[in-house]
Amino acid sequence: MNELKKILNVNIAGFDELITPNQIKQKVPVTEKAMQNVLVSRQVIENILDGRDDRLFFVVGPCSIHDPKAAFDYAEHLKELAKKVEDKFFLLMRVYFEKPRTTVGWKGLINDPHLDDSFHIEEGLKIARELLIKINELGLACATETLDPITPQYHAELITWTAIGARTSESQTHREISSGLSMPVGFKNNADGNIQVAINAMKSTNRSHHFLGINEDGKVCKFSTRGNPYAHIILRGGQSKTNYDSKSISLCLTELKKNKLRQKIVVDCSHGNSQKDPLLQEKVLKDITNQIFDGNKAITGCMIESNLKSGNQELTHAQSLKYGVSITDACMDWEMTERMILEAYKKL
Repeated sequence: MNELKKILNVNIAGFDELITPNQIKQKVPVTEKAMQNVLVSRQVIENILDGRDDRLFFVVGPCSIHDPKAAFDYAEHLKELAKKVEDKFFLLMRVYFEKPRTTVGWKGLINDPHLDDSFHIEEGLKIARELLIKINELGLACATETLDPITPQYHAELITWTAIGARTSESQTHREISSGLSMPVGFKNNADGNIQVAINAMKSTNRSHHFLGINEDGKVCKFSTRGNPYAHIILRGGQSKTNYDSKSISLCLTELKKNKLRQKIVVDCSHGNSQKDPLLQEKVLKDITNQIFDGNKAITGCMIESNLKSGNQELTHAQSLKYGVSITDACMDWEMTERMILEAYKKL
């Protein structure tokens, strides 16, 4: 037995048993109002992707959620804007609880809710679920990024739309999970701008898969999926180039047709398309608005990184953080967000 310790879990410092998905759902139960909002919102997104609803959908909100109070404050602002544009645009709030890191850094509210490397994951799961319920009860749809393969069991029934990021679109695990998710899934192109990875991801996600995972009781199971018919592509630009212009959209559409995939494109106004400058998101939105105005039917939605206040701040001490300012990627402020969406609304 002593020899076994030399080869098993050598680099594991410890285990902490977590609450199961079912247990947390009993502690923080979904309300009827929130459930109905998810049902209606998912149908809207499906209708838009199917071409039965000619509105555009906008995924708008903070790069990441670190302060639930500020996040709900933002949600209230976004809900008011959503009412003003609802005949042409369907607005969802970007509610990102997990952050992929290039090297190291804060991994999101679920992983470290107190922002102090204490890693109270169980508390993070509870806080995330409570916030999602509140936002849905407000009548606003929630969008997120699926990163960890286990966390969807804890809150997926509260999500209307999800993205698979540039770092994980190539991951077999994420393609398999996406094939079984109950909501539409957008795949981002690679960080270098290559769209083939997202094309391959869509083809994989449309098919059925069999893989390991945990069920709602926390037991390891073999999952068998039906395939997700609402997989679609997100163009987010690359490290040295953008891909929201009409030529890039046309080339992407050609590839989608060639591969017999859904010919609907979501444009991420941030990341590579804004070259990490949040203020350039307005330029991106104006360009795709003009393309739609000129008759482009392929562009079906966009993503915008926005917070109550502009810029970002370094995470040092949680107590000294400025209210409504991102601690991950820099964002545009609410005033600019509202103005550019209303301008796009008037244009269309």
